[in-house]
Amino acid sequence: MDTPANTDRRIFESAEDSGRALRIAQIAPLWTRVPPATYGGAELMVHWLTETLVAMGHEVTLFASGDSQTSAELVSVCDENLIGLMEKKLAYNYDYYVIENTIEALRRAGEFDVVHCHAGAAMIAITSGCPVPVVHTVHAGLDSPDEHWLLDRYPRATVAAISRSQVSTLNPARRANIPVIYHGCDLREYRPRFEAGEYLGFIGRMSDYKNPVTAIEVAGKLAQPLVLAGTPQTSSEQDYFDTRVAPFIDDQRISYLGAIEQARKIDFMRRASAMLFPIQWEEHFGLVMIEAMACGTPVVALKRGSVPEVIDPDVTGYFTDDPDELPELVLRAQRLDRKRIRQQAEARFSLERMATDYLELYRDLIARQADDRRRDS
Repeated sequence: MDTPANTDRRIFESAEDSGRALRIAQIAPLWTRVPPATYGGAELMVHWLTETLVAMGHEVTLFASGDSQTSAELVSVCDENLIGLMEKKLAYNYDYYVIENTIEALRRAGEFDVVHCHAGAAMIAITSGCPVPVVHTVHAGLDSPDEHWLLDRYPRATVAAISRSQVSTLNPARRANIPVIYHGCDLREYRPRFEAGEYLGFIGRMSDYKNPVTAIEVAGKLAQPLVLAGTPQTSSEQDYFDTRVAPFIDDQRISYLGAIEQARKIDFMRRASAMLFPIQWEEHFGLVMIEAMACGTPVVALKRGSVPEVIDPDVTGYFTDDPDELPELVLRAQRLDRKRIRQQAEARFSLERMATDYLELYRDLIARQADDRRRDS
């Protein structure tokens, strides 16, 4: 797979020229390698950000599983990702490994100007004594009592939210100190397709909160073919798939691809007439939405979580509170200009925009720390 670092670096030459190159540590989760083979999530975002920063000329060290592939310096505390190790019965407790991965970065903190941690909210406490600025991007929720307690206990910890929805339940004073930096997408990898699509698409875990059942219902009401991608990842999700989804799969009206690797996922998205995103939970971002838009494919979603922040109605798709309205919105979405969808993705969700936003935050924290040290000296 081409990455920003091994393609034309000139794309990034004007993206960030506001100061010297930075020494940046990126701490990845360890569930999958970076980049993941079939699963999108946080590890894919860490990959894209790392490769873009390297292409911009920054010195990046990636703390990730040893099977990761990166243009940065790779440091690993485990030779293989934790899902792989657990499947082989060679590991049982994820926390041991992710804590050690974070501590390994802290041991080397003097080598960096800034540390960027993607390993979860619990790492806020572990990194609190770091001598250089630390940024936390929490890819899961920030809405539980535990996370509220932690953020209140560490009011000076720098957290970058991935949507306004993610921090909507925090108290206003704490929320005011949290910038929102939306994810970006490797737009060069997601080659758009402007011809009419061939089917409705759904990609995600086969779970009740991702809700492929509603996607099946919408396709049935419209008498349009639906292609599903994704897998159940727990025993309860397997039961859900077996009882609620599998009975409808006939490889004609409803097709099922299972887990798909990146190149096939992109082809699947670009050939869809619309991507369905009928989530039943407060999704904190929903990378699938911007991946579809990068392909020129509209998105039709239920109005939960970050959906209203990502979809631009009448431009990139539609959303609603009412599942009964989804079929009509699909028909409207299929008439949208796919070139304009791609243009909006370029304007709002490029890797250059995401990396530049983070670099601005990094430099601000570095400058503030330098000012604090001057005042104390």
